[in-house]
Amino acid sequence: MLENVQIIQENGQNKFAVIDFQEFVLVKDLLSNAEKLEDYLDYLHIQAVKKQDTSTRLSFEDVIQQLNITL
Repeated sequence: MLENVQIIQENGQNKFAVIDFQEFVLVKDLLSNAEKLEDYLDYLHIQAVKKQDTSTRLSFEDVIQQLNITL
């Protein structure tokens, strides 16, 4: 979201941000709906935690194989 933003400056200071109208509609909807905003903030938190986590992740199939379980 908001990957394509045009910044307009005035006297060397950022004054306005111009975004795609569809992105504006999405942001407006997100900010006007507490549940959607909470979900989006949770999503951003999960993404940040995933970036910090350097542990090895195994697929379900790998776990089953390593534990020698038959389903």
